[in-house]
Amino acid sequence: PSRAALGGPVACVSKVELRVACKALLDRDTLNKSDPCVILMVQNQGQWTELDRTEVIKSNLHPVFAKVFTLDYYFEEVQKLRFEVYDIHGTHSIGTRDDDFLGGVECTLGQAVCLRKIKYSHWKKCDLLKKTFFFFQVNAEEISGNNGYVELFFCAKKLDDKDLFSKSDPFLEIYRINDDGTEQLVHRTEVIKNNLNPVWEPFKVSLISLCSCDEDRKLKCLVWDSDSRGKHDFIGEFYATFREMQKIGGGSKVTWDCINPKYKLKKKNYKNSGVVILSDLKLHRVYSFLDYIMGGCQIHFTVAIDFTASNGDPRNSCSLHYINPYQPNEYLKALIAVGEICQDYDSDKRFSALGFGARIPPNYEVSIILFKIQGVVEAYQNCLPKIQLYGPTNVSPIISRIAKLSAGEETIKDASRYHILLILTDGVVTDMADTREAIVRASYQPLSIIIVGVGNADFTDMQILDGDDGVLRSPKGEPVLRDIVQFVPFRDFKTASPAALAKCVLAEVPNQVVEYYSHKAICPMPPVIIYSTSQRFAHTVRFWV
Repeated sequence: PSRAALGGPVACVSKVELRVACKALLDRDTLNKSDPCVILMVQNQGQWTELDRTEVIKSNLHPVFAKVFTLDYYFEEVQKLRFEVYDIHGTHSIGTRDDDFLGGVECTLGQAVCLRKIKYSHWKKCDLLKKTFFFFQVNAEEISGNNGYVELFFCAKKLDDKDLFSKSDPFLEIYRINDDGTEQLVHRTEVIKNNLNPVWEPFKVSLISLCSCDEDRKLKCLVWDSDSRGKHDFIGEFYATFREMQKIGGGSKVTWDCINPKYKLKKKNYKNSGVVILSDLKLHRVYSFLDYIMGGCQIHFTVAIDFTASNGDPRNSCSLHYINPYQPNEYLKALIAVGEICQDYDSDKRFSALGFGARIPPNYEVSIILFKIQGVVEAYQNCLPKIQLYGPTNVSPIISRIAKLSAGEETIKDASRYHILLILTDGVVTDMADTREAIVRASYQPLSIIIVGVGNADFTDMQILDGDDGVLRSPKGEPVLRDIVQFVPFRDFKTASPAALAKCVLAEVPNQVVEYYSHKAICPMPPVIIYSTSQRFAHTVRFWV
């Protein structure tokens, strides 16, 4: 089933940037070289649709495109991609009959990020007597939030004039030099017409793209005089690092000599071919869910189970608490599905287990806390013969208890622990006003709440607690600080796998964790591994046209 069919959106935990380049493209033009463009297609429900396209590079059979394709990456999905390369003849008809199809390739996003070989596809039979081929390169990088992004402001002064009857039309290219010595285009500025002192538009780029989060990685910067036919004149080059760029501040600027190596060798008094200036730099640090997890943040999982009489006698096969020796009941299915994922984020893998709505011997008084022991499944099964299902369905004491516990973590002032409370209930809560108040209070704490409705009751009123349809407010009108509740009826997943339920109810948790710590201005704890989330793919693919 699709994400929408499973009860709501699934959070994207990663974004992937794709860059493309080609070599030895087929020249379909008579008097000039091809003007290539790459169109990225994605498959959705068996249909291919265009997602994005690169710029058109004039008269070039070995184009390196500056366009960056950014895609959401879902581990649990097969995301099919198709790259189509065209020789463009017009400005408004890319990919139509007026343009020449040069070739293409299909792959999955998973193959790209996992360094697997992309399969080539023979999409179009070649009408030549012999087969021809060209090379297509996809560079994929997983970008996480912690590297953040930087906004750069470049200008230049006194650039060499390469034109005879006018001034140069300069543009700037920045290449990242990889560990293997290859160069990756990071950004290409716009062309400034007829100007030897250009001021280029500021641009934003992620640090993972700019320098792989390595402040000392070399960046090769080239300045060109643009030519409408694609035969650009080289003005000069310089090398920089992100560490050098960060020296800007206090009104000072960072300046590099733009050097033409040929002129430097031939001319004794050669100084430069102009200077390039970084006039401003704005650095934006952004942290992701994985940054906090890798920084040592532990997620403590608590489950609260409804033991009210409306569930039915556990000894009766019609009861929601009936223990069937052949398959788990809905309570156990939900508990196991969510718990098996959450346990990986808690080093001791121990859950806190609470119950509500039961009378416990010997006095059979209604109790909020039923048990807190390791092995929740076993504890749940063992307790059923010993308790009396009763009522009412009050969950506000549970929420307040866990909120108070998580408030203690807040005093530590670091991102060391976050709480998830899973509430399993068979009906609408009877203390709705108090529950709304408790959720508003809990929204200020490092806590997320998941409510799963078990059975066939009418859960319409429970949707109020989930802030997807509007901001939840307390009875006095105070809004929640952040949306921390996710409610789903279990019956929506009866025909799906338990993993589908877990994906749905846990989808919003990563964003809730980041939102809480960002609001508190709390950074991940050291040591934070900032390079390990980057995966690179640079595989040259041969495919026929």
